[in-house]
Amino acid sequence: MFTNDEINLMCIYNTGTREGLITELTQMRGYLAAEETELLALTDSALEKLRNMSNTEYAEFDLLPNFERENEK
Repeated sequence: MFTNDEINLMCIYNTGTREGLITELTQMRGYLAAEETELLALTDSALEKLRNMSNTEYAEFDLLPNFERENEK
């Protein structure tokens, strides 16, 4: 469901709850410059997925960082 990059980003801003993480990512997004297109897209993608999942699904999700790049597997 989430890409490795999305998971790593969410780990940085994780508050322990889905709502808290959405709030933190939304706040962080407000500090990004328009030219930070990759990070904006990554944040928007993660936020969309988080908003579309339930709290129960989030609670069952193991939010652990994976610092291997997806294309290096």
